[in-house]
Amino acid sequence: MNAKVLIVGCGDIGRRVGQLLLAAGHEVTGLVRSEESSAPLAGVGIRPLVADLNDPEELQNLPVAGALVFYFAPPPGGGITDPKVRNFCAAATGAKAPKRLVYISTSGVYGDCGGALVTEETPANPQTSRAKRRYDAEQALRQWGEAQGVEVVILRVTGIYGPGRIPVFRLQDGHPLLCLEESPPTNRIHADDLAQVCVAAAEKGAAGEIFNVSDGHPSTMTEYFLAIAEQVGLPRPPLISMAEAKEVMTPLMLSYLTESRRMDNSRMLNRLGVRLRYPTLAEGLKASLEQE
Repeated sequence: MNAKVLIVGCGDIGRRVGQLLLAAGHEVTGLVRSEESSAPLAGVGIRPLVADLNDPEELQNLPVAGALVFYFAPPPGGGITDPKVRNFCAAATGAKAPKRLVYISTSGVYGDCGGALVTEETPANPQTSRAKRRYDAEQALRQWGEAQGVEVVILRVTGIYGPGRIPVFRLQDGHPLLCLEESPPTNRIHADDLAQVCVAAAEKGAAGEIFNVSDGHPSTMTEYFLAIAEQVGLPRPPLISMAEAKEVMTPLMLSYLTESRRMDNSRMLNRLGVRLRYPTLAEGLKASLEQE
C-alpha cells in the first residue's frame, strides 16, 4: 500500500480508517469541508485539509498524485448525479492521478430485490434518487479510473451502525415501527468492521472490483429497533401496518421499508480475508452502547 493517503470526506468512517492506517505507519490527510470539521482529525493525528468539493478551484492542489485515496464524501442532496465526484476526477488527472481509489457506495444501487439474495453479479437497478446518485458516482469513477490508470475499488455498503450511530432518539420520541410480519429484511455493518474492510480493499481489491459489505446476518429494521430498546431499557414503540405507515412515516423512512434484499458478503470475506469483529447485531449493538 502506498504510504501517502488522502481520505476525501473524512467524517466518522474516515477517522476510523485513518487511525488504522496511522497505526500501520502511513501518512494520512483528511479532506473536510470546514475548519470546524478539521479539529477532530488533528486530535487523532490525521492532517486536516479544508476544501469544498463543489468548487473546482479549491481542488487544484489536492495531494493525490500517486496516492491511495478513500472517497467517502456523500453526493449532494438532490438530483440523480454526483457533480462532486466529477469535480474530484477532473482535478486528479494526468500527473495528478492517484494510484488507487476506494469508494464507499450503497447497497441501494441494487434496488428492490424482493428479499432475494444479492451478489456482486446482481445487476444494478437503482430506484431512489439517492441510489441513482451513488450509482452515477460509481460509473464516473470507473470511467475515470480506466482513462487515468487508477485502480478503482467499489464497496456497496449496507446500513452502518456503531458508537454515536445508534438511533435511540427515535425510540425516545415514540416513533412507530412497521409490524414484524410486514417488515422486510435489511442489512447492516458495524462502523469498525467497515473501516477494516476499507483498508483490506485498498490492500487486496483488484482494479474495477466490487464488494458487498455487510455482516451477513440480515434482519428487519423493526427487529433492529426492538433490540436497541431492549438494550437501553426503553419501552417498545407501537407497531403499525404498512397502510398506517404510509400515513405517518416520512418518505425517507418509507423508502427504506419498500426495498428489500439479503446481501451476500462471501466475496468480501473470501477475497479480502476480513474477519469481522461484530458478525452479529447482538455483539455489535452491545459493544456500541458500551462505548457511547
